[in-house]
Amino acid sequence: MVSDEPEPGRGLLTWRSGILLAALTIACLVPFCEKAFHIDDTLFVWIAQHIVKHPLNPYGFDANWYLTPMPMSQITKNPPLASYYSAAIGAVAGWSELVLHLAFVPLAIVVVVGTGLLARRFTRSPAIAAAATLLAPGFLVSSTNVMCDTMMLALWIVTLILWLEGLERKNPILLASSGLAVALCVLTKYFGVALIPLLLLYSILRHRRLTREVSYLLIPIVILAGYQYWTHTVYHQGLVTDAADYALQAKSSGRISALLIGLSFAGGCALPAITFIPALWSRRAICIGALLTVAAGLYCAAGEVVTPSELAREHWNVVSFQFALFAAGGIGILSLAVSDWWKRKDADSLLLMLWVLGTFAFATLFNWTVSARSVLPLIPATGILLARRIDRIGALSFRAMAAKVALPLALAGIVALWVATGDAKLAGSARRAAEYMRDQSGIKSADSTFQGHWGFQYYMQSFGFRPTDFSANKIRAAEFLVIPGTNTNTQDVLPQFVAARKVVTFDADAGVSTMSNRMGSGFYSDIWGPLPYSFGSVPPERYTIVKIGLPANQAQQIQNR
Repeated sequence: MVSDEPEPGRGLLTWRSGILLAALTIACLVPFCEKAFHIDDTLFVWIAQHIVKHPLNPYGFDANWYLTPMPMSQITKNPPLASYYSAAIGAVAGWSELVLHLAFVPLAIVVVVGTGLLARRFTRSPAIAAAATLLAPGFLVSSTNVMCDTMMLALWIVTLILWLEGLERKNPILLASSGLAVALCVLTKYFGVALIPLLLLYSILRHRRLTREVSYLLIPIVILAGYQYWTHTVYHQGLVTDAADYALQAKSSGRISALLIGLSFAGGCALPAITFIPALWSRRAICIGALLTVAAGLYCAAGEVVTPSELAREHWNVVSFQFALFAAGGIGILSLAVSDWWKRKDADSLLLMLWVLGTFAFATLFNWTVSARSVLPLIPATGILLARRIDRIGALSFRAMAAKVALPLALAGIVALWVATGDAKLAGSARRAAEYMRDQSGIKSADSTFQGHWGFQYYMQSFGFRPTDFSANKIRAAEFLVIPGTNTNTQDVLPQFVAARKVVTFDADAGVSTMSNRMGSGFYSDIWGPLPYSFGSVPPERYTIVKIGLPANQAQQIQNR
């Protein structure tokens, strides 16, 4: 009997397909290359700018990110390689949004084309795996930022390609290069350390024993130990263990809630797992999944996943419906990984299953928050699993290919571009707000401070405004204080200390939201909501300008809610 299962290396990714994938990646990302700096982009850019002046001391400066100035080594929980990359670009071409965003496009191309090259070992349809990666909202939105996530994922994919090829050829140069790539991946984002046990287990199962090839995994271990020692020497704390402690701090939600939120984020971020459901799953599987989905939606509607805030309560039924839909995708992803391994029980299927389950476990159980950034690494594996599932269908006619492959990919791509547009509009509203404070508000930077961080802080400080220092009691009578609505580490002023208050708003409505507790969306942290993004009319971003009304000798009595 002839098997319809693909053999390793049977897939083909032609030069033409690779060029087409690269061009599609560029076409998707270039429209967002003037996106305002957003969320933690600010930290990465600041570190990069400092590296240009002090290349051997990336964190040797203070910043006000948690209401009071602190050493950057205590603020950031990411290693510096992505900032070194930005520093190399910024030192030559400048620090504009356009320059830095364009610099990160090649990294996204490495992820997409690299996924296709890697998928050749697993499926006859590697281009589908690559397209499913590109057109996933979690990947596309993350690639419109200048944080470390896309760079880490690019190094992750390169590592796997080198390691698998090195094992097959027994080539020490490829294996050593893979070990070095692991180290670079870890020095881009600490989650890269998960590659070490992943490659170790894969290698043991592939050879049915422990072979000398795994000794190359000592390379990243030694380099990471050296980085820990160096940071402890320079900053008086090892930044690897510091980041681990931070990641493991108490979560805002329980384990069951975190797992359900993780399903929502995985399904929403790897959206092709949802759009492909009708084509790839049997009716029985779809019915079982539907029952689990309804249960998840009802659980969310009852307020058992997270307690709806006063702002979100009016939209909670819509939030619960979207939560159920995204959770269906998350269930589908885990089912794809487990069923693929159950059917094949080989080293390749184990690699894919551990890649998915390990990322999901970290994002939900071990990280301090569930976010799109934490589930991002499972997106290429999901694309490969979808392509392997398509292989089982057999040869498809042109019409069947359009219905079962092209249509689900196109639908996911439309949503991904839509979500990226919504995120860019949210980022742009913070930049417009800062420009308003500088040009039209009537307040002067010398007489004003501001709260809030993320991209808003980057632009406010670049315009000469000072962040409020809550430890210094420097608020004075007649001083103006700007407080953003959608932001972190903000505290309102009690009414008795307010001489005047003005609220200005900025449009952020693209029909989809990535960060809004009113709409239950928390792409960058589930603290804001149980959805990676949500659809509906997005309320305008509110900024409050407060004039302090106290005599100077009483200013220090200001208390915050």
